[in-house]
Amino acid sequence: MSLQIIEKKPEAAQKTLDAAGHALVLMPKGKTLAEVPGKPALAAALKRKDMKAEELAKSPLAIETGAGLRVYAMLDAAADTFSRHAQLRQALAPLLAEHPGELQLALYGPDAFKQMAASDAVYCAAVNAQPLPTQKSGKLPGALQKLAVHGVTAKGGYARELAVAEGNTLTRALTSLPPNQLTPGAYRKRIARLAKDYGWKLEELGFDKLKKMGAGAFCAVAQGSPAKDAAIVHLKWEGGRGKGEGKKKKIALVGKGICFDTGGHNLKPAKYMHGMHEDMNGSAVVLGIMAAASRLKLPLQIDGWVALAENHISPQAYRQNEIVRSLNGTTIEIVHTDAEGRMVLADTLTMAARAKPDAIADFATLTGSMHYALGDRYSGIFSNRENVAEAALKAAQQSGERVCRFPMDADYDPQLDSKVADVLQCTMEGAADHILATRFLSRFIDDTPWVHMDLSASTCKGGLGAVMTDLTGFGVGWGVAWVEAVGK
Repeated sequence: MSLQIIEKKPEAAQKTLDAAGHALVLMPKGKTLAEVPGKPALAAALKRKDMKAEELAKSPLAIETGAGLRVYAMLDAAADTFSRHAQLRQALAPLLAEHPGELQLALYGPDAFKQMAASDAVYCAAVNAQPLPTQKSGKLPGALQKLAVHGVTAKGGYARELAVAEGNTLTRALTSLPPNQLTPGAYRKRIARLAKDYGWKLEELGFDKLKKMGAGAFCAVAQGSPAKDAAIVHLKWEGGRGKGEGKKKKIALVGKGICFDTGGHNLKPAKYMHGMHEDMNGSAVVLGIMAAASRLKLPLQIDGWVALAENHISPQAYRQNEIVRSLNGTTIEIVHTDAEGRMVLADTLTMAARAKPDAIADFATLTGSMHYALGDRYSGIFSNRENVAEAALKAAQQSGERVCRFPMDADYDPQLDSKVADVLQCTMEGAADHILATRFLSRFIDDTPWVHMDLSASTCKGGLGAVMTDLTGFGVGWGVAWVEAVGK
């Protein structure tokens, strides 16, 4: 992460803030104002707006000074991580809207509050520091380069906050790219560069090789593309040094990377095809988690598996009622060609499971039914192990990326019974499709401890939690917390 954190002594705050072009002043939620710089002007502004002091926890107040813009806000120490991040996103928004090169952060209150607030604020500033790629002409907005922190010295620095922000930014930047710039072939080249930068081992399994291996589910989707550039890319992070422990645990991360989804022969209408270049978001989440884990040198092995393809309409594209054989031998009756995500994941999960990891997490913008169930402010999870699910829920609390656990009981399976194959790809009715998709995927994990995330919160208009853009990067912060927990 290119953002530089500069820790300042408390006594320098007043003088620095008086001359600061952009400053955020944070204090704990309370009925009275802390002794902050510019307190008289702040009190007068609150009086003019008929606001009580504690309302700064809901509505930060921006004041123009002789030097620039200063925002005052209260942070509720009793609130959960998501709520604190949302408060800080609101407070930082007017400051970062001016694209400053440097930002002052001043913290007031008890030491424990300042430590927590500094960690949250550094992450929120860092994750929004860099504008996403744009195709617009003209001068591009600048990135935040320096963040000066006044009033607290971090215990161990801010390496974790910066690493997670870097991973999130990578995920959003990749997801934002238009489909003519992020074809599977172009994506493979980008991943090769990332592997070199982060020190990952790289193996690419192209269409022809996968076909010879018997990965019929993946190839059924990929065969519709005129450019045979689809691939399953395997990345390996060997892990940083542990503290004298033995063999590192191995965690597999699997991501759906459909670079554009037309729906195939079951063609999407224009309204629902728009934005389908973002259907590769699950693969970008895997890359973001691996980037953060690599920066942090987490003492575990991470295998990343990303399934890169396009779901095209063409004479070669797969059709309804076809029967294809997956890599693990399961025969699948095709019901709907727009249920391609579970097809590419089936063979990719099989590969991941065959490598005998201690746990698997997969990420996919998989079903419309999850979006109907949760909207775009939560993502849904499923798990076949209670301890893995508990780690997933705790990771959500820690990261501020909220998840809701759904059932995946076996008595849903009869809905996927096929008269001509081992399993139906999906049903035509669509009821509980998020659950049926999970039951389908569970056939390909070889009973490995597993969590499946359906990324209904990959985009949220106006931002979500810490993130200000519609693209949220959801799953990266959660994923880092989860791999740390299950990798112990």
